This record gives sequence, structure tokens and C-alpha cells, in this order.
Amino acid sequence: MHLHTLWFVILAILWVGFFVLEGFDFGVGALHSLVGRSDTERRVAINTIGPWWDGNEVWLIVAGAGMFAAFPAWYATMFSALYLALLLVLVALMARGVAFEFRSKSDDPRWRATWTWCLTLGSLLIPLLIGVGLGDLLNGLPIDSHHNFTGNFFNLLTPYGLWTGVTLLGLCLLHGATFLKLRTTGELRERAGAAARPLGWAAIALVVGFVIWTLSLNSSTDVPGPVQVLAVIAVVFAARLASSDHDGWAFTASAVAIASTVGSIFIDLYPRVMVSSTDAAYNLTVNNAASGHYALVVMTIVTVIFLPLVLLYQGWSFYIFRARVSSPAPPRSPDSGVSPAA
Repeated sequence: MHLHTLWFVILAILWVGFFVLEGFDFGVGALHSLVGRSDTERRVAINTIGPWWDGNEVWLIVAGAGMFAAFPAWYATMFSALYLALLLVLVALMARGVAFEFRSKSDDPRWRATWTWCLTLGSLLIPLLIGVGLGDLLNGLPIDSHHNFTGNFFNLLTPYGLWTGVTLLGLCLLHGATFLKLRTTGELRERAGAAARPLGWAAIALVVGFVIWTLSLNSSTDVPGPVQVLAVIAVVFAARLASSDHDGWAFTASAVAIASTVGSIFIDLYPRVMVSSTDAAYNLTVNNAASGHYALVVMTIVTVIFLPLVLLYQGWSFYIFRARVSSPAPPRSPDSGVSPAA
């Protein structure tokens, strides 16, 4: 395997890892005010992702930095084409991150409502916009012979790109619902399970539509690939298991569904990294967009050393914080007849 192909695979893994790990964060952020009926329950829902949300965002940063280092032409064309969309993503990331920290700084209902909306809208907007961008890579954007984007913001709103964005948003919502069901107890867990059922049916329809539409873009075959079939099977299992007590398996199935969906985009994209809707001769590929051999060698050595350490650390953190999060018990009435020592 050539190094530029290896780095395309690594970047695909980073994007898959981002959506699998940050996907349940987005889902929880979008659903926390729906499943939480009181401010305490909303706080509990947010606490389920407290140990991980900021670390999970690092996968997005590393994916962008890896594109810049391994495929500078891809990075330049993609980030200039998606500039306004990525600016909105950045604003949403900042609003969402600040909401986690500032929401509990005041008991004023208007203060908390403001940051609740920032968290909810940011969690909805980010996977939608990034999904649109990933769909546009495969659908194609107006790119000239110098690999410059020649369109405008509205050229980004391709029907396939929008469907991809909505599909990934739907999968994130299902992923977040299964995570809440896995990590909470009592009425909060029951509401998360109730929300997962309609979200599961919607996710199935979105993934099936995504697979069919993706096949229509690929003129070489009319048969779904193994990863696309896996995405459909996994989302069906996730929707079905969300109604059962198999919380861990439901979360695993939703993770596989979102990983397979994102992974299928990169599988169908290769050996291209961006498709030109102007002329296929202007496509960016792993060959014409890659860095020099020496840079790829150095990056590969660094990745081989540090990526396993990162994965071990994240696995350890999930193990340490694996316990469910419960709402605090209501205070006992002074006249309940129960002694303080009981």
C-alpha cells in the first residue's frame, strides 16, 4: 500500500472515530431538554457525557490537521469551498462548548434557557453541516483545472449533500438516545428509550435512502457494498434493541451504523478525495493532492507511536466512568419519622 493510500485510510478512520465518539455527544446535547423534564434531569443528561465531550472533539481537530499535512491540496480546496459552512460549524462548536461550562453558573431561568438552546442548536447544527460537506465530496462541487472552487455557498446545498447531512444527524440522535438509555436510570432512562423508538424508524428510512442514492452516484455497480449493507443491518438492530433492555447492544449497533455510513462515503470516494462537477479530469485524487514522501513517512511514524496511546487512554476513561448517572434523591421531609441515622 502506498503511503498516500494509507493516509487516506487513516483520515477515513479519524472521521469515523469522530462521528462514533462525538455522535453520542451531539445526540445527548440535542435531546437533553427533551428527555429531561426538570433542570436537575437536564443536568443529569449533560453529566452523562461530561467526562468525554471535549476529548471527543479532538478527533475533528486531528482529522482536519491530518488533511492539511497529508493532502494539502485537498485541505485547501475543501476548506475554501466550505468556508462559510465551516465558519458556522466553528461558531456552533464554541457556543456548545461554552454552554457546558456556563449553564450552571447562574440559577436565573433565562440564563439557563439561553445556554440550553445554545447546546441544543449547536448539537443539531454541527453533524448536519459536516454531513453536508462530506456528502458534497462524493456528489461533486464546481472545481476548475487549478483545483479552485468556482461556486458559491448555495452550490454546497446539493440534494445529496443535504440528505447525507440529515442522515448523519438522524444517526447521531439515535446514537445519543441509546447512550442516554445506557447511562441513566429511572424515568430519564425510560424517556430516552421512548425517544429512541421513533428516532430509530427515522434513522432506518434515512440510511436506506442514503444507500440507494449513493448507489445512483456510482455508475460501476447497482449492488450495495458490504459496508452499506452493514449500515442498514446495524441501524435496524439499533432501532429494535432500543426498545429492549439490551442497552449496551443497542448502543453498539448505533455506533456500527454511524461508522458504516461514514465509512461508506470514503470507500466510494477512493481514489478521489474531491469530485469536480465541472469536469472529471479536475477531480482531486490521493495522487495529485498528497504531500511529499518524506512528510508522509514522518507522519506515519508519529501516528504509529501516538495513536495506540490515545486509543488506550480513551478506552481507560470509558472504563473508569462506566457507571450509570442517577438523579439525586429528593430530600426527606422533617416529619417523615425517619431518624437521621437511619
